[in-house]
Amino acid sequence: MTTGSMLRASSISTRFVLPNTFANDFKGLVPCQSVRFYSSGDFPPNIPLAMPALSPTMNKGNIVKWLKKKGDEVAVGDAIADIETDKAVMKWDSIDDGFFVKGFVEEGTEDIPVGKIVALLAEEQDDVDKFEGYEPEEGESSSSQESEKKEEPKQKEEPKEKEEPKEKEEPKKEQPKSDKKTSSPPQSKGGRIFASPAARALAADLGIALSSIEGSGPNGRIVLADVENASSTKEPSVKTVDISSKGPSTSTSDYEDIPNNNIRKVVASRLTESKQTIPHYYLTVDFCVDKLEQIRGELNNRANGKYKLSFNDFVIKASAMAMRKVPEVNSTWNEKSIRRFKNVDINVAVNSDIGLFTPILPGTDNLGLADISTAVRSLADKAKDGKLSSEELKIGTFTISNLGMFGIKNFAAVINPPQACILAVGGIEKRVVVDGDGFKTSSFMSCTLSCDHRVVDGALGATWLKEFKSRMEDPITLLL
Repeated sequence: MTTGSMLRASSISTRFVLPNTFANDFKGLVPCQSVRFYSSGDFPPNIPLAMPALSPTMNKGNIVKWLKKKGDEVAVGDAIADIETDKAVMKWDSIDDGFFVKGFVEEGTEDIPVGKIVALLAEEQDDVDKFEGYEPEEGESSSSQESEKKEEPKQKEEPKEKEEPKEKEEPKKEQPKSDKKTSSPPQSKGGRIFASPAARALAADLGIALSSIEGSGPNGRIVLADVENASSTKEPSVKTVDISSKGPSTSTSDYEDIPNNNIRKVVASRLTESKQTIPHYYLTVDFCVDKLEQIRGELNNRANGKYKLSFNDFVIKASAMAMRKVPEVNSTWNEKSIRRFKNVDINVAVNSDIGLFTPILPGTDNLGLADISTAVRSLADKAKDGKLSSEELKIGTFTISNLGMFGIKNFAAVINPPQACILAVGGIEKRVVVDGDGFKTSSFMSCTLSCDHRVVDGALGATWLKEFKSRMEDPITLLL
């Protein structure tokens, strides 16, 4: 059988799908949008559809909304459903023609594994009502992956089961009566309760006695999760007070738990990974932007409404040119080498109601200020509407985060792995400076470069900032 060929038979056959790990090696190809199975059995010809991988890093997805209902015709390219991936809410476009029979999961269902069958198409419209009692089948590739996942934990748990009796020998000698409750906290001769420092601190803050908590850690040690579980079952001791009313509120809870969506989970995971594995250090520089303000005003006056340049557009252009001048910064860390990129692709941090996005500007160093301005505004609008594509969410070679519009003077940003640097841009402030024998007021901007010390040492980071600063203070160079 050749790669990508199909078989139609009573058994299920699958279309060949490239693994996500090879996605970057096949630039220009459209990533696989869905997994498709053909089946016949006792039912008319049909096409079961599986949860698609809409981004290179997606392994689970949430069904936000079905866009087709029973009997609707589905053509190639038609949107079947809105799916929340690990990056955004995206349209699931069909790669088949047929008629929608049903979706096997309800709207709002979360954490559906990629490859799990979630919908069914009939090949003929007259067959739509002939699938009562139909049960979705999983392909061999999906079932084999699930079986492998189930076997792995068992192999990992076997050594723990053999070691546990040895670890619990001493507590059994000291407290023979507590053999029945292996999860209860063991005590030493002095009556000490074994708990992690974080668990002790949280229990003290919540006013919960450690002796009332059963530990789930090694040898019954109390861990942070045990204290959190105990606090969730405890009635709040403090009532909330409504300032607008004379008396206390009748609310029975002092807080509200807001579920995390996939986007926030992924951002949290990546930021945690970054701070734990990348040795950050920070370099801050201030520079005068009087000339930049003047040139920006002149260019916007000449635009006739075609574009409106922001200070951030100049920051992006100056960063790209500095990367060309100091290419060592345009790199990432690998265990055996430092990979230096020949292209400059800058990610721009954009905040939205559903999470933080960093859409990419490919070939930023080859873009003019007007092109950068138009592209950034378009990406920001898409991010706020949750409509960024997987191509627009790729990781580039450098990231810029600007909080100046929120009145922040300066800050240090967390590196976007696997990149080596991120530039944090503060706001513009007026300062009184010496001017000959007198004084004048000038505008200054503050920027902080966060660097991965494995790739960019202090002198190299300072060299990059010097190049960046010179272009921001003399913006005519950005037009060359």
